[in-house]
Amino acid sequence: MKQRKWILLTMVLLTMLLSACSSAADTVSHNISKDSDEFRVIRRVVFYNSLTDTYIMEMVGNISVDLDRDNVIEVIAKVGPDKYQKHYLGLSDNVTYTVEQLRTSDVSEYDYKMIFKPEKIIPIDFEYKKGEEPMTGVVTE
Repeated sequence: MKQRKWILLTMVLLTMLLSACSSAADTVSHNISKDSDEFRVIRRVVFYNSLTDTYIMEMVGNISVDLDRDNVIEVIAKVGPDKYQKHYLGLSDNVTYTVEQLRTSDVSEYDYKMIFKPEKIIPIDFEYKKGEEPMTGVVTE
């Protein structure tokens, strides 16, 4: 009786372990999506009207795309250092879109990144004496 329970438990754990494995393509896809959401991938988003056979709009740049809403695409574009724009683009029966990655991504199934942003963990404030300011063009007093 104990041996049957042990075998059953082992089979359940083995099944759970094997189902957690993913393919190399899944891992690479996840890595590209992560890089895209961190604005490291150049993308082009094109909206197309299938009734009039015309392009409506095109966006190109470091773009993150969220497709989780019904008939609405959320696009966040990085337009400068620490500057972003957010757009909501609606779809209809005759309007479709494509999201194209314009350059290859340097990711692999073994790629692992851990990025610490110390300013989010420990706020850092700098105080400068007059004449010792950094060369950013901004003078603090």
